[in-house]
Amino acid sequence: MTEALQELGALIAAKRPDCVLTFAVEHDELNVDVAPASLFGLIEFLKNDPSCQFSTLVDLTAVDYPSRAKRFDVVYHFLSMYQNHRIRLRVSIREEDMLPSIIDVHPSANWFEREVFDMFGILFSGHPDLRRILTDYGFRGHPLRKDFPTTGYTEVRYDEAEKRVVYEPVSLVQEYRQFDFMSPWEGAEYILPGDEKKDTP
Repeated sequence: MTEALQELGALIAAKRPDCVLTFAVEHDELNVDVAPASLFGLIEFLKNDPSCQFSTLVDLTAVDYPSRAKRFDVVYHFLSMYQNHRIRLRVSIREEDMLPSIIDVHPSANWFEREVFDMFGILFSGHPDLRRILTDYGFRGHPLRKDFPTTGYTEVRYDEAEKRVVYEPVSLVQEYRQFDFMSPWEGAEYILPGDEKKDTP
């Protein structure tokens, strides 16, 4: 399997040297680093070339590396049911960069791209309806960025008196931030069902 993927990686790099920065086979998976400007062309090639036929977009996500100049890796997973291969494409971009939408090649990318926009704030040029999909339209920030606070900025609750949902700034009192890091079992005086049997002769 690894040999076949190595050959496939070499074939793609030879046919599309303008797109492939590097490729490697790790854990029986083909990983290809792609130049952002060549992404759309490579994905189109991978779908239509008879030796590839990666016709199924399995997933599209991102990873945040805040300390890097190119902060985000956008990752695409494709499956070729015809050749029985999987491929992972990785594109590294800066925070202000935009990637081309691949909806024209893979219509299923629509909601994937919306989710990446919502969670990471990455923009996809040419997307017909790029808006939030998991958070509320007035939501502040992007929850999967590493610098997003774990408590968020606002909390939402239903107010019985007002008979509506209200948004309030998150306010945590200091006592919620104190952790003793002890196991709940340390020093516990609990008797679990069945423990009483150990003392009986």
